[in-house]
Amino acid sequence: MKKIEAVVRPGKVDAVCKSLHKAGHPGLMLTDISGHGAQKGMTKVLRGRTYNVEFVTKTKIDLIVKDEDVDKIVKAIRDVAVTGEVGDGKIFISTIDDAIRVRTGEKGDNAL
Repeated sequence: MKKIEAVVRPGKVDAVCKSLHKAGHPGLMLTDISGHGAQKGMTKVLRGRTYNVEFVTKTKIDLIVKDEDVDKIVKAIRDVAVTGEVGDGKIFISTIDDAIRVRTGEKGDNAL
């Protein structure tokens, strides 16, 4: 099993969710986050004044998937989240040792 953490623009969340559902993976967890990458925030102009915004708002999407589904899920996320501009986000993939469904006690892939 793998954990996929996708950090995307908030405006792309609906498209990502629809794409994941279409790819056969409707279950996910969403978290509103803020932070910055290498660009260290951004500059915005509001009513003629320039403001430095150090932390940019993003949404983190967490999914636990079977090993064989990783490439399909990453493609489903990236295809709709990309704009080609700085700040599109990141996708992180890590290994999950086990999963347990609380209601039934099922373990491993069966718990997904």
